[in-house]
Amino acid sequence: MPKFIRILPGGRRLLLLAVPALLAVGMVAAAYFYTSAGPTTPAQQAPVIAALGAPAPTGLLVDVIGAVNHPGLYRMKRGDRVYDAIAAAGGLLAAADPTRLPNMAGRLKDGEQIKVPFAKATGTTVITRTNLNTATLEELEVLPGFTPAFAQDVVDYRTNFGGFQNIRELVEILGMSEADFVIVRRYVTL
Repeated sequence: MPKFIRILPGGRRLLLLAVPALLAVGMVAAAYFYTSAGPTTPAQQAPVIAALGAPAPTGLLVDVIGAVNHPGLYRMKRGDRVYDAIAAAGGLLAAADPTRLPNMAGRLKDGEQIKVPFAKATGTTVITRTNLNTATLEELEVLPGFTPAFAQDVVDYRTNFGGFQNIRELVEILGMSEADFVIVRRYVTL
């Protein structure tokens, strides 16, 4: 061993402790210089919010839907009112129902959905009901839940047993499923 180590009391123990520590510091320094000097890789980008159609994350985020010119997500300032959010969405359409508008003076809350209802159409859909005891085979086949075979079973049943007393007999006697019956009961009568 060299003389200078013998001069220090416990020099061998110091050497045993110092060498691994110096090697570790050297490896950390080498790794740092290696990573900082290497080719730069593009930093991982945050998810693109614009692809979702969401505004930048500042203020309150509200969703305006219904009878407005541009429904969607809007970023509003704290303290803004429902009126401001509807104005940001381009204002009301002519088809908006003014009697059922949300409270225009209400303060906005983060994550709120503002629904602007459409006016009900003047023409209403009329459901014509088909009489089970008088309908032709062709009229029965177009009913929801009726197959050509089931329509034939209805005609056979009313021919053999004098007609239906209750529309529930479609399930109880002819074996129509409950799901089909829930739909078809709106379209049939006696």
